[in-house]
Amino acid sequence: MPGVQIPPRPFFPGNQSTSTSRTETDFIVTIIGYWKIIRPVNSIVSGLAAALAYLIATGTIIPQVILLIVIVTLITGAGNAINDYIDLPIDRVNRPGRPLPQGIVTLNGVLIFAGVLFTAGILLSLFTNPYCAFLAVFNSFLLIIYAKKLKTTPLLGNLSIAYLAGSIFLFGGAFAGLFGLINILVIALITIFAMLARELLKDAEDVPGDIEAGAKTFPVLFGVPRSIGISIGITCIAILVSFVPFFRWGAWYLAAIIPVDVVILYSAWLAQGCSSPECIKKSRATSYLKYGMFASLVVFTLAALILQ
Repeated sequence: MPGVQIPPRPFFPGNQSTSTSRTETDFIVTIIGYWKIIRPVNSIVSGLAAALAYLIATGTIIPQVILLIVIVTLITGAGNAINDYIDLPIDRVNRPGRPLPQGIVTLNGVLIFAGVLFTAGILLSLFTNPYCAFLAVFNSFLLIIYAKKLKTTPLLGNLSIAYLAGSIFLFGGAFAGLFGLINILVIALITIFAMLARELLKDAEDVPGDIEAGAKTFPVLFGVPRSIGISIGITCIAILVSFVPFFRWGAWYLAAIIPVDVVILYSAWLAQGCSSPECIKKSRATSYLKYGMFASLVVFTLAALILQ
């Protein structure tokens, strides 16, 4: 009412406590947002793969491989963060639950965070050897270029992802020097070919979303059936390369890898005859290919431990 003075709100200690609690909660949510943006499971598994590569290359393991795990985890996490930074307009539509579209983290914050992770990974690589340091620097730049340009470039984007997956094994082998790098080269090539085949199938699954986002992937430009045919052909190349370690590990390796190769070829063939993304998804070809790749890693690891 006019002329009536409303007394100021009395101060209660609980008011300050509530405000402090809210600030602490916001801080924790933000930290969790930055943690999620690096895809921690994906990044840590990549780091562990580098340690596994060292084991396959040398037949042994040393405590220093922890450094490999940390470096690969940092650089992979940085790549995931920079990818989200550049993909924000697309993620607002396709993945609104991610930290950036939700506003849990900021664009500038993610950019700085990615820069810190890249820098930390590269600096740590200087404590390894020139081979590893070169790969750390090269892959860091490739991750940035991929997110900014190559991701939507037909086939080059797929090749970049395939190389980056295979390079984790190169990195692990290189930690043992030139000898380790040579020993792991074939495994890296198998990984590159298998990943390239799977990436083409994954792009074929994503054609509707890619068309909406304006991404000119290989299946968008040249069709789903042609992409499937090329994927199967690349899978056959990966299988042929998988026979090469026979000269290192012998007949027992061959006996173990052939059943896995059959599964991998069958997995890629499941998509044969599909002309639509929905058909490929129903075939579960990409999922079975992934399982086959994991099985091949088990064979490589056992061969390194038993047949070295």
